[in-house]
Amino acid sequence: MKPVHKIIRRKSKKLYVGDVAIGGDAPIAVQSMTNTNTCDVDSTVNQINEIAAAGADLVRVSVPTMEAAEAFKKIKEQTNTPIIADIHFDYKIALKVAEYGADCLRINPGNIGREDRVREVVESAKDNNIPIRIGVNAGSLEKDLQKKYTEPTPEAMVESAFRHIDILDRLNFDNYKVSLKASEVFMTVFAYRQLASQVDNPLHLGITEAGSFRSGTVKSSVGLGMLLAEGIGDTIRVSLASDPVNEVKVGFDILKSLHLRQKGVNLIACPSCSRQKFDVISVVNELESRLEDITQPIDVAVIGCVVNGPGEAKEVSIGLTGGSPNLLYVDGKTHSKVENSSLVDELEKQIRAQVSSS
Repeated sequence: MKPVHKIIRRKSKKLYVGDVAIGGDAPIAVQSMTNTNTCDVDSTVNQINEIAAAGADLVRVSVPTMEAAEAFKKIKEQTNTPIIADIHFDYKIALKVAEYGADCLRINPGNIGREDRVREVVESAKDNNIPIRIGVNAGSLEKDLQKKYTEPTPEAMVESAFRHIDILDRLNFDNYKVSLKASEVFMTVFAYRQLASQVDNPLHLGITEAGSFRSGTVKSSVGLGMLLAEGIGDTIRVSLASDPVNEVKVGFDILKSLHLRQKGVNLIACPSCSRQKFDVISVVNELESRLEDITQPIDVAVIGCVVNGPGEAKEVSIGLTGGSPNLLYVDGKTHSKVENSSLVDELEKQIRAQVSSS
């Protein structure tokens, strides 16, 4: 099915995190963050590999101590995915991970002390061609801004961002991206809208501390969806109190729903009702489980009856319509009759055949 609307993305500069392009005409990158103890090298490496296997373009790792920085070196040696080092306050940690091959530094220049220290970090980033992410969070605004605005606001977040941007501008450093995150959807959206019209550096989108898998997915989908539909955003992270792999899956599902990026199976399925001729829910769940390894884009429709089934099936690569008998469609044309007992097997077979031939 062809999209009826094409999103026109905001024009932004392009930078590189490792070999992954961010901004400009590059695809919107999906990232997640490890939740292991960074000093546990094996666990962190394993989780990075799991996140990458789910399709993530980038992975962020917290580096809170010098001990963690030494572990970061070992982690970089054992992984291939570009890694963003997340650092707060201590400029020496930033210098160390830059030396050890960090692909990006998430560090707010205004939070690491004197300007000579900031200059050292910026010079190291220049020498190693490492971008910096300025990350403003509504929960950690500067004390004077908290006093000025009395509470977190979009305007306070944007003002905070420009403080950090101004520091980098003074140091003639333009290789940076910016994020403005809050756990409140509208605050986040309004802040990004304001900043997007004033800078052309790439923007990293996220609803911070969004919540559990279900509620966090909803909040992130609404907030990021609003911004992405307006063309705002160059890389995203869905922040869930869940397995980081779920963050990647939800991120790609958000992009897929907006036709911004296609990856894997786009499964169209009815919610089911008493008209269904087979158990739609169990078929869909089983298909999702079996087809997680597919990364090539393909549209699949699973509809339980003939009311909407034929119409949906004719618009996708593989379609199933419940009836007497159930009908399988391939490339919009009736292909075969399928018994309930073999629905999942036959759908998987046809999907994999279509993917392998494309």
